[in-house]
Formats: sequence, C-alpha cells, structure tokens
Amino acid sequence: MPTRPLSLLCSIAFLLSFADGRAQVPAELQWLTYPGGDGPGKGRRVVLIAADQEYRSEQSMPMMAKILSTHHGFDCTVLFAVNEKGEVDPTMPVYPEKGKEFKQHHIPGLEQLASADLVIFFPRLLTLPVPERELIVKYVDSGKPIISLRTGNHGFHAALPYKINGKQVRWGEDVLGGSFMGHHGRWQADSTRGTIVPEQKDHPILIGVSDIWGNSDVYRTYKEGTSLPAGCTALVWGQPLMGRKPDDLPNPKLEPLPVAWFKHWQTSEGKTARVLQSTMGSGTDLENPGLRRLIINAVYWGIGMESTITPTRSVDIVGTYKPLKSGFNYKEIGVVPKPPSAYK
Repeated sequence: MPTRPLSLLCSIAFLLSFADGRAQVPAELQWLTYPGGDGPGKGRRVVLIAADQEYRSEQSMPMMAKILSTHHGFDCTVLFAVNEKGEVDPTMPVYPEKGKEFKQHHIPGLEQLASADLVIFFPRLLTLPVPERELIVKYVDSGKPIISLRTGNHGFHAALPYKINGKQVRWGEDVLGGSFMGHHGRWQADSTRGTIVPEQKDHPILIGVSDIWGNSDVYRTYKEGTSLPAGCTALVWGQPLMGRKPDDLPNPKLEPLPVAWFKHWQTSEGKTARVLQSTMGSGTDLENPGLRRLIINAVYWGIGMESTITPTRSVDIVGTYKPLKSGFNYKEIGVVPKPPSAYK
C-alpha cells in the first residue's frame, strides 16, 4: 500500500469523521505542544488551559508555554476551549441567549492532565460535559499543584462533580481560596500596581520579582471588612490606580486587595496540593516581566523545585507577543475563531 503524507491523512480524517455534530479534528491539531529545552524543568510537564472569553488567554498561555519550555526546560502543552469546528473560539457565549441554542464548551485533550506535573488554569464560566469536568476533578483531587489565573477563580458555570465527606467542593472558594465577587474599582478603566507583602518578601515565589503592574483592574474575592480565608497567605497586594498607565496615581478611595496568594488544598485522600491564585493575568498584564516571573516561580514552587529558583533565569518573551485588548467587543478588538495552530 503506498504511503501518504501525514498532513494529507490528517486532512482526510478531519473531513470525513464527525460525531454528534462535532468535527473530529486529529489529535495533533487540537492543542499545542512545546518540548522542553535545557533547564531545571527538564523531564517535567506543565499543561496550560486557555479557555476564557475576555482576557486573551488563547494568546498568553502559548506565550507562557514558550518561556517555560525554552528558558526553563519544561515540556508544555496548551489546551484550548474550541467550537464545533475545532476552532479556538473565545466568542462562544457562557449564558443562553434568547432564541438561540446554547452549546456546551469543549476542551480537547483534558485526559492529558493525568500525566501533568502541574496545571495552569485559565477558564471562565465554562459549561463542560460531565466527562470533561470529571477529568478536571481527577486532577484537582490528585494532590498535584494548581495555578489559577484571573478568571480561573470563576472558571466553571456549573459545579464540578466533586464532593468530600458528602460536601460539595466549591472550585473558587474552597480549592483556590476565593472566587470573583466583583470589580474593585472601574472595569477597563483602572490598572493595578502590585506591592509585595513585606513579610513574604523571601518566599520562593517572589525571588527576583519586582515592579508588578498590569492594566487590568483589581478583583474582589471576599466581602468588605473581612479577609482572605484561613490558610491563604497573601503574596502581593493590588492597589487600584486612577488610570491605565504604570505611573497613574493610586485611587485614594480604594484599599489594596490581595492579587496573588498561595494555600494548600487537601484532597479526599488527605493529600496536600500546593495552590497559587493570581487575579492578575490578562494578556496585557503578562507583558509585565515581574508578573511573568512570579507565575514561573510558582511553577517551580508548586512542583517542589523551589531550591532551583534563581532571580536571573530568563523570563523574556520568546518571539513576538502582541496580545489583543481585553473585552467582549470581539469585532472591534479583532477576536475571531481560529485553529489552535494559529497561536503556535
């Protein structure tokens, strides 16, 4: 039998195989992979989930994967939320629209969480099929480390099928230490100046971290007059600024709130997982090297490799990174469905 190029076979498979109305895209085209180069992370695997509709995770998670693989040696895989055509589609609604059929979200490749050493979550209000939610729960209950960025703390519209001792586990409040309760200030008008908590300045996640700023606003994750839940330790306070430039003045009417904290999650079998939540993390926030270093340090810390963190290992962007603006005005911003390969 004559051989055919792999690309031709993949195209034939894509065109001919459909199930439940969803195109069956060949596996190697459904996500992005970045083999690790030389570095402390060699032999370790990080999975990054890009599945929000507002903050351009479809651009930022491949960018972070390139840094982690090129400069730090980690093998990285980026999974995306896709539409029925297999396209990365941040424009998919998260709530039913009048007169339109509501379609569930879909993240191909979640079975790869089983072989991950760490997962970076960046979803937003997803309605996933139960089998996909079960794959997420299996990872969360494994005791392996978790990093959640920005909308990750309200990542799922329906509760995950996860109970411990008969009690429903809440993804944002219980696992991560706080869910989105509102914008602390002006949405798409303020920016955030990050200030390291003095008592935590020597924490491994903060090694070499300085000058944290992002043009997204501060999230509130707990009621006014209270604080982070017991077991959460703030690393960075976020001060709302009176504009979207790094040198804008602080808003004197708004107190700083935690924008990065760590905690430990105890699984159903009593295992302990290291967790970092950063409510900063939009595509444009991650142009800031201080924030990138914090998240990359958190990868090392989460896996238990904090002894290999240095303040000088590169967190420079690999190649070109020009994130689109945050927001939902997709036509104006230029957000359209694209195949995963478009973000390579």
